[in-house]
Amino acid sequence: MKIRPATTADIPALMAVEKHAITAAHWSLEQYQAVFSRAEPARNALILEDESGIQGFLIARVVEKEWEIENIVIAGLARRRGLGTRLLSNFLDGARSEGADAVLLEVRESNVAARGLYKKCAFLESGRRKLYYRDPQEDAVTYRLDLT
Repeated sequence: MKIRPATTADIPALMAVEKHAITAAHWSLEQYQAVFSRAEPARNALILEDESGIQGFLIARVVEKEWEIENIVIAGLARRRGLGTRLLSNFLDGARSEGADAVLLEVRESNVAARGLYKKCAFLESGRRKLYYRDPQEDAVTYRLDLT
């Protein structure tokens, strides 16, 4: 497994992986293309891949000293092997080295696996957003990790 920056050529594979992840944020082609534009806010996209292809990805936006994870997805057959931890840890190391003060995110209340990952990586629950998600409607639980 290796982790590398994503490129525009990866968009079809990102969409394919995300399509099969029920708990992932489902983005349009235009939203993925915006990740690679020079528009603000800046974004950071990482790919986790092996010889068979992309097994996961993480996309975050950078707003000064606070970074927000917008989407993190691990392919179905690759789950439960520590790959999410590896990808998130790599991202956090990069955020620290770039001078980020904190990383924020929100997650579906029912996404127990993701919530466990964030707690394992020392994120603290910081709030809720009522009925934030649709299809199905559900609250978001917000998390924060201070890096300084």
